[in-house]
Amino acid sequence: MTAAMYRLPTGSLTHTAPGDTLTLTGDEKHHAVTVKRTTEGENILLADGSGLVAHAEVTTITEAELSARVTTITNDSYPGPRFILVQALAKGDRDLQAIEAATELGVDEIIPWQSRRAIVQWKGPRAEKALRKWQSQVEAAAKQSRRPHTPTVQPHVSSTSNHLGDIARHADLALVLHEDATTPITTISLPSSGNIALFVGPEGGISPEEIDMLTDAGATPVHMGRYVLRASSAGPAAIAALSCQQRWNTPPTM
Repeated sequence: MTAAMYRLPTGSLTHTAPGDTLTLTGDEKHHAVTVKRTTEGENILLADGSGLVAHAEVTTITEAELSARVTTITNDSYPGPRFILVQALAKGDRDLQAIEAATELGVDEIIPWQSRRAIVQWKGPRAEKALRKWQSQVEAAAKQSRRPHTPTVQPHVSSTSNHLGDIARHADLALVLHEDATTPITTISLPSSGNIALFVGPEGGISPEEIDMLTDAGATPVHMGRYVLRASSAGPAAIAALSCQQRWNTPPTM
């Protein structure tokens, strides 16, 4: 069974070497000791979200902190391009469900999308609060799935700005999930590197104007079979389908 993984602040492992001592405090220490019942002498994994993982042995546990001696450092890398999920805002927390599953399946970057038909609106202070909620959801999902990389959550984009088209234009491959598309996603050839942008609309669908904007920027509409998927499942399903071509052919490094 894989050792339990705990999170360190970003960049904590950049200069860490075998023999160094790392500490857990606060919520992470509480989770390790009180929830997971970690004991001295036990092996654990420590990650800082960058892909680096410290394999460590717990040496001491006090009321304030857990200390562990690093035995090895690994870098969890995988071949192929990065996945960028442009996820439309959706009601009923379906967007949160989408980014949670996408994180578990390997998405690298997430961009909230204020689409034309989205019922949910991010405006003013609500946008800042909602973005923090997305970031927390992604961090929790990365930890739960023992994923060394924590996806980046960018500020939201709107269909009324040029940023949406720019994402498609700058990607090495841009795909729009749409039920009326004629190209199956399984027939798409992936680039060997770079960025793949996946655009997923809200429950009400992507508007014709948005489809035109994205296709004019170089995006290809694709479908996921005969059935219409909800906003919570379309993005994760697409990432899984594309991962079969490259990522899932690589064994885990931990």
